[in-house]
Amino acid sequence: MPDSVPELQTAVGQRKIIHIDCDCFFAAVEMRENPALRELPIAIGGESDRRGVIATCNYPARAFGVRSAMATAQAKKLCPQLVLMPGRMALYRDVSQQLMMILQEYALQLEQVSVDEAYLEMASHQNATEVAREIRERVRNELGITVSAGIAPNKFLAKIASDWNKPDGQWVVKPHQVDEFVAALPVGKIPGIGPAMEKKLALYKLRTCADIRRWELTGLVRTFGRMGAVLYERSRGIDHRLLNLERPRKSVSVECTFATDLAGEAHCLAQLPQLLARWYERVDRAGWPAAALAPFVKVKFADFTQTTLADSHEQASEQGFSRLLKLALQRENKAVRLLGIGGRTPDIDRNQLTLF
Repeated sequence: MPDSVPELQTAVGQRKIIHIDCDCFFAAVEMRENPALRELPIAIGGESDRRGVIATCNYPARAFGVRSAMATAQAKKLCPQLVLMPGRMALYRDVSQQLMMILQEYALQLEQVSVDEAYLEMASHQNATEVAREIRERVRNELGITVSAGIAPNKFLAKIASDWNKPDGQWVVKPHQVDEFVAALPVGKIPGIGPAMEKKLALYKLRTCADIRRWELTGLVRTFGRMGAVLYERSRGIDHRLLNLERPRKSVSVECTFATDLAGEAHCLAQLPQLLARWYERVDRAGWPAAALAPFVKVKFADFTQTTLADSHEQASEQGFSRLLKLALQRENKAVRLLGIGGRTPDIDRNQLTLF
């Protein structure tokens, strides 16, 4: 697909951020390893008889409506000829490390967000458009996969721009274009706005960033809490976040999705020893003392609703997890499809806890 041609013009002190996002990363690596897969609809994920979920899929599969986070059973209904692969995380991590080494050569600062995406802060003298184009060419030639790039004055806009011309493309949002570009964005494009929040905003007839701009900051905060302040800024293209150069691990967790729903507390508690054994292995590998971690549990019910429960005063032990799990199960009288347990460092804000 064609690149966005104009270079990002900057005023004094204007930032230049590039967001690099791999195109269907896991699937792209598998197609690189086996070119015969390129024209076939493929997906990386768990088997449907084990209630698997699609991690990612290639563009031929997406043409059938297959998407990431979709249940494998649903994906196979949409695309009966879907080639399902279990995934090779060691291989993907290796390719990811090679990608980040390439990116580090160009960035004044680099924030790796995940195995397949990163933000680059450019120096004022650098031509961000040309840098992005060169990165894409090198990744294509050296790693055999493709990435898309977004160039903008901040992280929020750069991330949106990287999705504007996929796959293997790039897009620039110049400073003088920010106001018009953002106004037309659907609210769902704002990071942190999930389907539930999008529905809530729709109740107030807030469907685009232009709609949000008609509200005062005080009204947004009064109605939507802290998210109201985020809505106020993002709807105007404002994002002062710096690159996060250190991303310390905050939690260790494990979870299991069951082939058959668990009915009743006793059946759920019977799964704890196996979960706990896996969790201790991960804690040991992380080099953390289990006794110093604050435990939490996650329960996903048969209807896909879920609940989580954490207690910084509880012990991360079989007894502690058992007590938390019993309390969590009391919140809903439903069969259970997934259980998870974990521990987090006690200095983490409990309101910011992100599970799994």
